[in-house]
Amino acid sequence: MQRPNNSSVSETDRDRAAGCSRRRLLAASGAAAATGLAGCVDLPTSLGDRLEGSEDVSLFHGGLRRLGYYPDETVPDSVAVNWQFPLNYVEHTAAKSSPVPAPDGETILFAGDTGWLYGYTPGGELRWSTRTGATDLGFHGSAAVVGDTAYIGGYDGDLYALDVESGEIVWRTRSAELDDALAIGSSPAYHDGSLYVVSEYGSPSTGTLWEIDPNTGEPTWKDDRMWGQPHPSPTIDLETGRLLAGSNDGVLYCWEYPSLEFLWEFQAEADGEEQEDGAFRAGAEIKGTLAAHQGYGYFGSWDNNFYCLDLEDGSQEWAFEAGRSIMSNPAVDVETDIVYMGSDDGYVYALDAASGEEIWSTDVDGRVIGALTVTAETVLAGSYDSHLYALDKETGDRNWRVENRGRVTSAPVPVDGRIYYAERAIVSTDDENEETTEVPGHAYCLVGDE
Repeated sequence: MQRPNNSSVSETDRDRAAGCSRRRLLAASGAAAATGLAGCVDLPTSLGDRLEGSEDVSLFHGGLRRLGYYPDETVPDSVAVNWQFPLNYVEHTAAKSSPVPAPDGETILFAGDTGWLYGYTPGGELRWSTRTGATDLGFHGSAAVVGDTAYIGGYDGDLYALDVESGEIVWRTRSAELDDALAIGSSPAYHDGSLYVVSEYGSPSTGTLWEIDPNTGEPTWKDDRMWGQPHPSPTIDLETGRLLAGSNDGVLYCWEYPSLEFLWEFQAEADGEEQEDGAFRAGAEIKGTLAAHQGYGYFGSWDNNFYCLDLEDGSQEWAFEAGRSIMSNPAVDVETDIVYMGSDDGYVYALDAASGEEIWSTDVDGRVIGALTVTAETVLAGSYDSHLYALDKETGDRNWRVENRGRVTSAPVPVDGRIYYAERAIVSTDDENEETTEVPGHAYCLVGDE
C-alpha cells in the first residue's frame, strides 16, 4: 500500500518566513533571542523564557510547547473539593479532555465525552452548556481559546468554534470538509492567526495535519503523510522553528515552522504486527503530546521508552526505559531542567532533561495516562487508582492524594489557587457487550483545605 499523498489545499505556495534553527538561536545572546533575530520569528517578551505567545491565548498543557509548566502556581498543602459536576459517561480508554481556563479569567471550559461543552465560573456557577454533534465519543482533545472564541475537535470528525461568553457555535467545519475525518482527538494549537490540528482516519488508518483559518473554519493547508490514527496534539516550538506531532505508527513527524516544509521523522521501536499491508507496524504507538524545551523534544511510546530528540534533525539524544508502555504527556520544569513523565507501570518519574538519568520515581498505584503538571513546588498526576496525586517535585514524596469516582485521566490544571481536572466514568458491560454507566465521571475544582 502506498503512503498517503501529501497535498496542500492552496493551489499556490504561500509566502512564509523561514524558521530559525536551534543552533542559530542558541548561539545568539539571550537578549538577541528575546527580541528576535533578523529573518526569524519574533518571540514575545511578556512571557520571558516560556515563549508561549499571546496572553490572550489559552492552550492545552500550558502553551505552544506543551510543557505543562505553571511556575507561578502554588499547590495548597491540603485540598478539598470545592465543586463538581458529572461530565463523562463513556468507557473509551483515551485520556479525557482537560479543562481550559479562558483568558478572560471568568470561564473554565470543560468538554465531555457525550458531546457537551460547558462554561463554568471559577466559583462553580454554570454560565452555559452546549450540545454538539459529537454525541458518540464526544471530546477527548481540549479547547484552544483565543480571545473570546474557543476551538475544539470532536470524535464526529468535526471542528467547532464557540463563543466563550455565550457558548453559541460560531462555525462548524464538517468532517466532509476535512477529507471525511473519522475523529479529531488532538487539541488545536494557535499561533499568528492560524489554527493547527490533527485529524484521524479509519480506512486506511492515517492522519492529517491541518492549518485552519480561525475566522471561518476553512482549511488553508494540509499534510496527510501520517500513518496510524494520531491522537497527540501539535507542538509548536518558536525557538527552533519546529512543528511536531506523533502518531500510532510510532513516528514523530516534524515540519519547519512557519514554512510548514516537512523536515524529518523519527521512528520508535515498533515490533508488532504489520498494519495497512505493511505500511507500518504496531507496538510503538505515540499517544502523548511532545514537550519542547531548549531545542529538544520529550515524549513516550508504547515501546516502553521515553525519548529525548534533538529537534534540529530528529536524532536521538537518549531514551529512558520504563516498566510498561507510556502514553501520558510529560511536564517540564524549565528552571531546573527536569522532565516528569508517567507510565502504565504505575510510576511517575523525574528525569534529568539533559541526560535522561532518573532522579526519583514514585508509585501512584495505577496507570498514568493523562498529562502531568508541574508547578512551583509540586507535580500533579492522575492515576488509574482513582486518585489525583500531589508529589513534591524535588523528592517525589506524596504531599496528598484526593480520591475520586473513576480513573483520573485528564491533565490537572492549576489556576489562582484552584485545581481543575476530570475523570473517566465507571462503566460495566453485560453478557451481550452492552455498556451501562454505573457512575459518571465528574469534573472537579479543588481548593485549599484550611
